[in-house]
Amino acid sequence: MPSSSNALYPFVYLASQSPRRQELLQQLGVRFELLLPRPDEDAEALEAELPGERAHDYVMRVCVLKARAARERLDASGRATSPILVADTTVTIDEAILGKPRDAEDAVEMLARLAGRDHEVLTAVAVVDAAGAQLPAVLSTSRVRFAPVTRTALTRYAASGEPLGKAGAYGVQGRAAEFIEHIDGSYSGIMGLPLYETAALLRAARIDF
Repeated sequence: MPSSSNALYPFVYLASQSPRRQELLQQLGVRFELLLPRPDEDAEALEAELPGERAHDYVMRVCVLKARAARERLDASGRATSPILVADTTVTIDEAILGKPRDAEDAVEMLARLAGRDHEVLTAVAVVDAAGAQLPAVLSTSRVRFAPVTRTALTRYAASGEPLGKAGAYGVQGRAAEFIEHIDGSYSGIMGLPLYETAALLRAARIDF
């Protein structure tokens, strides 16, 4: 591994299980290795909301906590030193935070709340450099307008299984695209990794791509 402060690093550790984030890094031409939570880590506890917390504050705080946990994970693993990339995405409407649905029924309720209205998709991104210092996290904010959608259509979509594991119970790159009337912001940010902001952070951390 390069030792010079001006050296470039050939890959970044991605502390995310999201296939979409992996695809987006590949789109940038960034080489990465996964740095996933250990079985003894309570990764979901990091995503717990604080009473009265605003969505923007929530997603930034969770992203910073994930970055800290990922750095500790790397230190304990004995793996090669390289920067770490983390991200967190949430959906908000009426000042409420819509996380990942518990099941298909919960997904339908979330989607019914979004139907015919605008909502925000917030994705925070943080990078820990090779020296262990966290670069300032960035926030991508996009507005998405859903067309009016029948409950039958939402139930059919939920039954596909696609909403599970996704903030706000939908994936912009999947079948839910038929519900989306308008987007104002970053399409890649809505997917889970805003490429413009991510590329800037990775270059600041001296990732070679």
